[in-house]
Amino acid sequence: MTSAADLAPAHLHHWVLTLVCVDGPGIVHAVSGAIVAARGNITESQQFASLDTGRFFMRLQVESPADRAEFERAILPVTERYGMEWHLDEVARPLRTLVLASTAGHCVNDLLFRQRAGQLPVDIPLVLSNHGTLRDLVDFYGVPFESLAVTNADEKAAFERRVLEAVEEHDIELVVLARYMQILSPEFCEALAGRCINIHHSFLPGFKGANPYRQAHARGVKLIGATAHFVTSDLDEGPIIEQNVVRVDHSRSVAELVAIGQDEESRTLSQAVKWFAERRVLADGDRTIIFR
Repeated sequence: MTSAADLAPAHLHHWVLTLVCVDGPGIVHAVSGAIVAARGNITESQQFASLDTGRFFMRLQVESPADRAEFERAILPVTERYGMEWHLDEVARPLRTLVLASTAGHCVNDLLFRQRAGQLPVDIPLVLSNHGTLRDLVDFYGVPFESLAVTNADEKAAFERRVLEAVEEHDIELVVLARYMQILSPEFCEALAGRCINIHHSFLPGFKGANPYRQAHARGVKLIGATAHFVTSDLDEGPIIEQNVVRVDHSRSVAELVAIGQDEESRTLSQAVKWFAERRVLADGDRTIIFR
């Protein structure tokens, strides 16, 4: 006699699988066959072949009763045959994220709000800052906050050591520079290569230094925006993840330009973090492939 338990649908895992390899014939067919072998149903699929680098990129979301071990066994022959770089994760799993800040609170506030509201698939266990200014803001969201002064080379090195310690302590998968206003050492950038995102206003390389919006106002700038990118040892030149702009005119005051710019910085950074957490960002040399 068949029981109700026998008729109940099997528990389905929802996997996100990313694949990168040298482009060639038969890849999609082989991957599809592996998904079938893993008893999977593809719920989302995107792919791209780069004519510039000759590489193939693919992102799949798959529902399957197979657990991780079974799923990996099914796809391993294909990943080995094509020499693929691949990653398997659960869809919507919160990504362990460390936030670095200085004194500006707009990006930190946006990240923490979106995490609390369930709009951003991240888990932020700690905010580290080189100032104590944002302690009350971070405390409001119930997130631990630490501040360490960075006024000389020794303190900068100590701060970077603390960041790397926190990465190990909290199993951090992503570090976000939420307007953290310090130049990072090449060694630090290398240690976090591919998992550290920065945000800055879109005026760069123009209007460097203090008061960029005042400089922009004096020059009559017509577009204000923001750029989110991976951190590299080349200052503000890492692979770009997201950019946004807003048109402005002569009627805007410096304070209004600052407010508009901060909105764009917050929006752009949160979008970049969301795409990264959803495994939608793949590196292709000095640029990124974004599967929206």
